[in-house]
Amino acid sequence: MIQASTERQPSTTNDEGLTRTGSPRVGTIDALRGLVLVLMVLDHVRDFFHRGALIADPLALDSGDPLLFMTRWVTHLCAPTFVFLSGVSIWLQHANGKSVAELRRFLLARGIWLILLELTIVGVGFNFGWWIFLQVIWAIGAGMIALAGLLWLPRMLILLLGIGILVLHPLMGAIPAEAFGDWSIAWRAFAVFGPVATPAGFALVAYPAIPWIGIMLFGYGLGPLFNKPAGRRNRDVLAIACVLLAGFFLLRWFNVPGLDPRAWSRQPEALWTVLSFLNVSKYPPSPAYVALMLGLSLLVFRGLEGRSGAVVGVLRTFGRTPLFTYLLHIWLAHGLAVLAGATMGVPVAAFANWIVDPSRLIEAGWGLSLAGAYLFWAITLALLYPLSRWFDHVKRTRRDRWLGYL
Repeated sequence: MIQASTERQPSTTNDEGLTRTGSPRVGTIDALRGLVLVLMVLDHVRDFFHRGALIADPLALDSGDPLLFMTRWVTHLCAPTFVFLSGVSIWLQHANGKSVAELRRFLLARGIWLILLELTIVGVGFNFGWWIFLQVIWAIGAGMIALAGLLWLPRMLILLLGIGILVLHPLMGAIPAEAFGDWSIAWRAFAVFGPVATPAGFALVAYPAIPWIGIMLFGYGLGPLFNKPAGRRNRDVLAIACVLLAGFFLLRWFNVPGLDPRAWSRQPEALWTVLSFLNVSKYPPSPAYVALMLGLSLLVFRGLEGRSGAVVGVLRTFGRTPLFTYLLHIWLAHGLAVLAGATMGVPVAAFANWIVDPSRLIEAGWGLSLAGAYLFWAITLALLYPLSRWFDHVKRTRRDRWLGYL
């Protein structure tokens, strides 16, 4: 296994060369984005390979398997970090010279493009069959379109708006979708987690857009922190992380109403009591979830700052090609699952439309142990890396406009 160097190097804002537009990169952002991509691959490989993925909740407090719990729980870092860093990156584009008009056009075009990808390549890649699956790519696309319409506002007002959404969005649960009449499907897509019937077929709204838009606005509002010299950046990032985590632990301890729909409780074993405390709601993202995950993410950012070595280099490669790597890993991991299943006698057809109808895979007894899922996680990453490295080279050496959309 490749070992990461623990040596710290002097860091500046221009610690990883230039962006495609010629602006300085913040290499630690790439490393953090790459790390959460690696974790996201773990989560989806577990979905495709683990024998319990189709029949049990990995976060169940009565599962008796803390490793399974933590395997799922640690991946909670992924989506809020992606969305937050998207907001930060948008601010950095503006700070590095892109005009409001240019940025607005880019955000509208990229936002629409991401939503189209979610409705086609992403959804079909997960399911190997048509369905509408609104998750993180949809949320980022919707956030970009929303932010395009808010760029005329002062940055601090956008920051406060993001915080307000994150704190108050649980109140939307009291508003029935039926109150919006013909617009009820749109309300569900933006505010309600769960399945919904649409004229285009079955849909699952895993990421109602409004709270995730709040996270993107929060990232945009904090964008200047990441443009500071490394020393000041580190201090400010650490301070915000501590505020978020202290607020989470204090309010979570007292199960403050509105913080999370899932109250923690004492369990027969101390370990499971701790896990109950940490078991916050992602669907939709509760204020407790956002505070805990973004606080931890910022701590990880601080820990990655100034690091070098082979592992950090791999993470930065993934982090510089996030959309390409994300799209590719879905099809690659799902394809590996089909191949592995076929060698075990599982009909290939059982993997088609498996999310909508998992009964055929369940009846065929498909699934590996958690150790097997980890093995295929490693295999997937090993296959992904040279492809991501190739595309990173393409993006560094060419300036075709279409590359900005991958």
